[in-house]
Amino acid sequence: MNKRASLSVIFITIFIDLMGFGILIPILPTFASKNLGVSDFGIGVIIASYSFVQFIFNPVFGSLSDKIGRRKIILGSLLFTITSYIIFSFSTSFALLLFSRLIGGVGGSNIGAAQAYIADITAKEERAKGMGLIGAAFGLGFVFGPIIGGFLSKFGYEITGYGSAAMSATAFLFAYFRLPETRLTQEKTDQVKIKLIDLKFAQQLFKNHVTGMLIIVFFIIVFSMANIYGTFSLLGYKRYNFTDQQNGELFGVLGIIGAVIQGGLIRVISKKFSERAIMLVGAVLMSTGLAFLPYGVNFLSVALIAIVLAVGAGILQPTVLSMISKYSPEKKQGAVLGINSSFSSFGRVLGPLWGGFSFNYFGYQFPFITGAVFTFLTFLIVLFLLSSHKLSQTI
Repeated sequence: MNKRASLSVIFITIFIDLMGFGILIPILPTFASKNLGVSDFGIGVIIASYSFVQFIFNPVFGSLSDKIGRRKIILGSLLFTITSYIIFSFSTSFALLLFSRLIGGVGGSNIGAAQAYIADITAKEERAKGMGLIGAAFGLGFVFGPIIGGFLSKFGYEITGYGSAAMSATAFLFAYFRLPETRLTQEKTDQVKIKLIDLKFAQQLFKNHVTGMLIIVFFIIVFSMANIYGTFSLLGYKRYNFTDQQNGELFGVLGIIGAVIQGGLIRVISKKFSERAIMLVGAVLMSTGLAFLPYGVNFLSVALIAIVLAVGAGILQPTVLSMISKYSPEKKQGAVLGINSSFSSFGRVLGPLWGGFSFNYFGYQFPFITGAVFTFLTFLIVLFLLSSHKLSQTI
């Protein structure tokens, strides 16, 4: 199978899997709140638990994919994902819902392996486009998934769990029959050591000024968005009186914009502007969108603000990710991207915890304001610490 076909297959695999994930996202907070009586902070804990497991397993699966191959990791993780959705459908308590998200976190720890898969089959100059495909798969998954989830929730929340499981099962079958391996052997002179958190390797990465700063920037971006993972639906439900269907449509808006930008527009933008300029503009737009989300008047105004947020995040995230990949050793792509995914997962742990806590105790505005402030911090980091001169010297 040629590289173009392989890119198409990994894209379709991630898209179908993420569509299953997207089905659950807009209805999970309202399900926990309405059906199980979980507090806003408890919802943050449930969402953070998923990412906490990813924080542990992302570097493990990333490094393991360097040793045994990307395909096996992707297939194995999909089985965990399917199991988690089925458990969700039977959740009648906080504990069972929490357990389903922990299992789901193991299944969701394949992002480093998927990114490494892209790196295996793309040249460095095409890396942004390749990484943009993952973003596009996420975006499209968040276009159709939330809309489907909002619709299925009318028939019962357990049906949404079965729908998500069906999507991931489809992704597993598609990958099993169509996804080729890209890393067949591991050189004996380059043994891969599997660790939960390889602190020594992480320390080496942060000694590289640019790589370290880029990983920090990506961490902050993820943390800022993670503040609203659970609270965005709660904002719609409690502040704007939106239905599950309307919340799903809002997530769909975010997904459409992300898919358009990361699926093709980012390639055009990256040819006309420097990566540093793209990061600066993306940080401003994302920060602005986050700051104004809790101050919308109606569904239309909230949707327009969400578009600004989606444009900023859409151009910012794949650009930073492609730069991290560029500065990574070719034989350590899985390990480096796994470390980055692990730090990102940690941001997804802290974000929902703070988001749920601040929403519960300080007010509905706080998760969004926090995200806006921290996103603007990335603007300052790129402006003052990642100058064009330093970037050109390191490339």
